[in-house]
Amino acid sequence: MTNKMKGVTLLADWNPKPEFKLGPKDIDGVQTYLGSKVWKNPEIKIMEHDIPEPGPEEVMIEVKVCGICGSDVHMAQAYDDGYIYYPGLTGFPSILGHEFSGVVVKAGEGAINKRTNKPFAAGEVVTAEEMFWCGQCKPCADGYPNHCEQLDEIGFNIDGAFTKYIIVPSRVVWSLEPLKKVYSGKDLFLAGSLVEPTSVAYNAVVERGGGIRPGDNVVICGGGPIGVAACAIMKRQGAARVILSEPVPERAALGKKLGADYVINPLEENFTGRVLELTDGMGANLYLEATGLPTQVYPGIEKAIWEGRTLNSTVVVVARADAKMPVTGEVLQVRRAEIVGAQGHSGHGTFPRVIESMASGMDMTPMITKEITLDEIPEHLIDLRTNRTDCKITYVADK
Repeated sequence: MTNKMKGVTLLADWNPKPEFKLGPKDIDGVQTYLGSKVWKNPEIKIMEHDIPEPGPEEVMIEVKVCGICGSDVHMAQAYDDGYIYYPGLTGFPSILGHEFSGVVVKAGEGAINKRTNKPFAAGEVVTAEEMFWCGQCKPCADGYPNHCEQLDEIGFNIDGAFTKYIIVPSRVVWSLEPLKKVYSGKDLFLAGSLVEPTSVAYNAVVERGGGIRPGDNVVICGGGPIGVAACAIMKRQGAARVILSEPVPERAALGKKLGADYVINPLEENFTGRVLELTDGMGANLYLEATGLPTQVYPGIEKAIWEGRTLNSTVVVVARADAKMPVTGEVLQVRRAEIVGAQGHSGHGTFPRVIESMASGMDMTPMITKEITLDEIPEHLIDLRTNRTDCKITYVADK
């Protein structure tokens, strides 16, 4: 083993906007929870990095597969003024990539495998949460690790998985052994890399949205990875109708393959009218905003809630955006509706439940529409700024 490895690294300039104020969780010149207000002139480079070693309660994983997330794209994408798109936790330079699977190389003292309740052994096929929650702050103690006050995120403010090896705390590592029932070889790692984005969707529609009862209607706005994963989860939970709003034909077709019963093209059809038509005037019990375009999408959702006959609808906002939603309080009051935000994927057994769902027939691998090498990642991070055809472009180490 050499002592160096290549990593797809994002660099940017710390240049806070005049209105930015350093928060209690920010570190001046190092990291912030308001990325789009601080980081300027992002640059992607493939750089040499030292191979890390695991410490106590840490696991060293050889990365086999890692998907490109929209967050990766938006951290590396700048507005006309040079500031990055991504509004959340960021600290550069860092290796990008967090939707990964791989094989345990070695583990530090006290790194326990939750599947066996024994120390991790080399060769275990695993994935990991990208959110490194501390387990000791108030949100963690209250059971909300996605909102940890000492949060680190791989590929955001610490080194991620677009590289050869990664070190992660054992508390966030999950065995992919159950997936061996239905996947083998490369397919096992491809499926494993989809646990993280599918868990984001699961957290949004089940944990934050409250799930549904069999026979309920669901509307998913946005046919990206989170949206199509939500289609699969909601159909599996027993939705009578899963309606996907998505204008791109390729993504619409993928949504139908994974569980959507109907697709609305909002650029060619009246969104609210079609929702009410497809639900016999009832509307939906749950709406998911997964587009990141709340000013364009929310008015149609709100109108469907107002004109539909379903009370107690829940709107879940999962896409990140700086824009404010144009909300009419009267609609929420009269229709007993609510809006909830969803961040992350950790806690409440989300990862193991997604893994078991995938092991028992919820095949998410059609989401992967292209496989690439490490050296091809930078060009595809740029391509995905405008490419709406592909759903998930994925780095495969042995390609």
